[in-house]
Amino acid sequence: MRDGKQARDAEFQQFMTGHWPRLMRTAFLLTGERYAAEDLAQSTLERVYAAWRRVGVADDPEAYVRRVMINLHARRHRRKLKEFLAPRDDADLVGEVAGTEDLMARADDRGALLAALAQLPPRQREAVVLRYWTDLTETQTAEAMGCSVGTVKSNASKGIAKLRALPALNDVVAQRGRK
Repeated sequence: MRDGKQARDAEFQQFMTGHWPRLMRTAFLLTGERYAAEDLAQSTLERVYAAWRRVGVADDPEAYVRRVMINLHARRHRRKLKEFLAPRDDADLVGEVAGTEDLMARADDRGALLAALAQLPPRQREAVVLRYWTDLTETQTAEAMGCSVGTVKSNASKGIAKLRALPALNDVVAQRGRK
């Protein structure tokens, strides 16, 4: 009995350490601030740990965890949908791969994109982040958001259209084109 619990704990720990950077990035993009992202990621992992017996044997544990995170985030902000915080600083987040391009320009671009994402309504922001930043398919995004594929397409399309209409992002794109 004890060995089974230790094995599950080790399996959970391995999952958590392997997925922590990606979970933090997704949480940051959903919340807009570092400390809220840490709280969201930790709360998500607390819930997942309690259900690890089911999660560990699921076909796609990462999708299960992502869905838990989306649900927790939605519950926290259901009453405050209009009060999405603008991202402040994501410098402490761990990146997956270091780039070779100009890091200052990259930071400026990232800051402009994060500020623009903060202006989107919550469902559009979730659709854009999950679909394009975390590179999920439409079906995976729909499962994570708990809606239909058509709703994902609609929210993502509207979100991208709003992002394209923002002057700050157009300036970033225009500067990139000149280089």
